[in-house]
Amino acid sequence: MWKKIFGTVKKETSTDLYDQIDQKRLPAHIAIIMDGNGRWAQNKGLMRTFGHKAGVDTLKKILKAAIKLNVKVLTVYAFSTENWKRPHKEVDFLMALFAEYLEREINEMDEDNVKIQFLGRLDELPTTLYGQIENAQTRTKSNTGVQFNVAVNYGSRDEITRSVKIIAQKVLDQKLPVTEITEEIIDDNLYTGGQVPVDLVIRTSGDLRMSNFLLWQAAYAEFWFTKVNWPDFTPDCFFQAVLDFQNRDRRFGGLSEK
Repeated sequence: MWKKIFGTVKKETSTDLYDQIDQKRLPAHIAIIMDGNGRWAQNKGLMRTFGHKAGVDTLKKILKAAIKLNVKVLTVYAFSTENWKRPHKEVDFLMALFAEYLEREINEMDEDNVKIQFLGRLDELPTTLYGQIENAQTRTKSNTGVQFNVAVNYGSRDEITRSVKIIAQKVLDQKLPVTEITEEIIDDNLYTGGQVPVDLVIRTSGDLRMSNFLLWQAAYAEFWFTKVNWPDFTPDCFFQAVLDFQNRDRRFGGLSEK
């Protein structure tokens, strides 16, 4: 049973796995719940902060892999609205790490034609980090490569509630008749408005849940779980997830044509 739930990585080189991927059937939008940084560090007898640092290095490798595949959208779950419950020292470390990551990597992401966007309640973040986020988004807004979404201070229920409030205000202002509220209208008022739906959700570290991540956008997504902790997640794992996705029978509520 577990083999059916958890993805496994074939013992082949990254080149072999990459070459097996059908470039015409790529998931347009891949979302990743990057879980297991703390567990990775604790398993090695290290402080949890070492796991977060290692996780940042992994993120760069996976973004490069997404660029190589020409994936349209990559969304990663970096910090949830619930993560504020963690110890203050860990939260402060994470905020500083996000700022450091942006400062260090923004030049290369811009050179790689990556368009970066942050999803969540950004105005509640530390001032320095918020400023760097604004700068990164402005700097890369005209780029045409991978749309790289980073969910920070993000919760999907909160996002949907925000969308409903925006639409309700438009109705109150008589700018939108109630009869014209559609799924498309709701979608357009999410943080990801205008982007394609999620095709593939990857979650590392063995947990089997969504954790309040992209609940609307991932309504018909395929899921790929692995027990590998995020710092050990490699481009091989990423390519294998895409290969497994391409072997799924996606019916979207209908019947298979096979």
